[in-house]
Amino acid sequence: MTAQATTMTPTSAPVAMNRLEDDVFQPLESFPTGRWLGAFFVAGGLATLFLVCFFYTIIQGIGVWGNNNPVGWGFAIVNFVFWIGIGHAGTLISAILFLLRQRWRTSIARFAEAMTVFAVICALVFPLLHTGRPWLAAYWLLPLPNANQIWVNFRSPLLWDVVAVGTYGLVSFMFWYTGLLPDLAIARDRARHPLRKALYGLLTLGWTGSNRAWSHYEKAYLLFAGLSTPLVVSVHSVVSFDFATSVIPGWHTTVFPPYFVAGAVLSGFAMVCTLILFLRKFFRLEGVIAEGHVELMNKVIIATSMMVGYAYFIELFIAWYSGVAYERFVFLNRAIGPYAAGYWTMVICNVLVPQLFWVKKIRRTPMLMFPVVILVNVGMWFERFVIVVTSLHRDYLPSSWGMYRPTLVDVGLFVGSFGVFFTLLLLFCRFLPTVAVSETKALVPGAQSQGGHQHE
Repeated sequence: MTAQATTMTPTSAPVAMNRLEDDVFQPLESFPTGRWLGAFFVAGGLATLFLVCFFYTIIQGIGVWGNNNPVGWGFAIVNFVFWIGIGHAGTLISAILFLLRQRWRTSIARFAEAMTVFAVICALVFPLLHTGRPWLAAYWLLPLPNANQIWVNFRSPLLWDVVAVGTYGLVSFMFWYTGLLPDLAIARDRARHPLRKALYGLLTLGWTGSNRAWSHYEKAYLLFAGLSTPLVVSVHSVVSFDFATSVIPGWHTTVFPPYFVAGAVLSGFAMVCTLILFLRKFFRLEGVIAEGHVELMNKVIIATSMMVGYAYFIELFIAWYSGVAYERFVFLNRAIGPYAAGYWTMVICNVLVPQLFWVKKIRRTPMLMFPVVILVNVGMWFERFVIVVTSLHRDYLPSSWGMYRPTLVDVGLFVGSFGVFFTLLLLFCRFLPTVAVSETKALVPGAQSQGGHQHE
């Protein structure tokens, strides 16, 4: 479809629009394919593993994890920071690029927005479990001072996490759902079964497609885009304060907020690229999500990879330049200590591997770019592991040193979280439009000459 766009005449625009609708809504209107059922079965199995480990942790307590003294933060906090970072690309693609009027975002924005919501859901589970007894402890993290006999500690980074991540999740969901309304109306109008028509009609909130409805929609979408933009910076900055406000060597540094934000964008874009490559082949959307869209995301990966590499260098330089023996020891321990393999995996996957995207053929060929973005995701998880574990396992006193070894429950929760994420993503692809049809239609040559609203 992209290749034909340059030769379309105004009279062929309605044909192109109908073809666009058919391509996007075909998965919603047809019986699920064997490939979708197979993927859903695998993802559902991993999600079941997550639920088993989740309830086992609730029943037995977090003593079934590998956490110990001195490593009080283990896989739970590593996974929390990892999933929050994954969600950043969705907001960046949707909100910031929308405000900058970057039209290439339209084909991938909806999918990225959904990925953000599902990643936040996966992230919130881990700090909830980490409280030990969430049915008692989680309530005290809510900023409700007038309802509690004992006020929450507003100086606690845990409270900052609740406020920042809670706000981020709510705004991201509203931003995603608001953008869905026009396309849900198309699904409602195309539905043949009365039940499907009624369900989609309920989700559209009475959408009529009138000029007044479009006017309110554009104002609301712009408002949520404006609210989401500062959250891209603030949320992961607040998460970094969990570390930076401490006095632990390797954490007590001012570079963490921009460093964490750049890393979040890097991991988020890598995950979007990974899933977009599957989406294009899975639902035959090569004409809607072109290689040019993926190439532009790969260019963002190059830029953020260099930012992250610069942060790695600055950390090492400041540790040496400060003259603080404890800081020097932490970074030396990361490079040649017991967890050195994780550190060098982080450096290679996050700094060196993305440089392959300087080659145009690699950043435009799905089979070549896929291993690169997979390795970036691996490297970003190891980055969080290195920050958390290697800074804790060797304390100020050698007598308090200890090794962290994850248990099967730790691994089950980590692997199972991917099952929850992909299960939600597959359900989204099956029942909701994965591409913003109303926005993409406006980019079809000749669409403006058809009269009416630009989205119609």
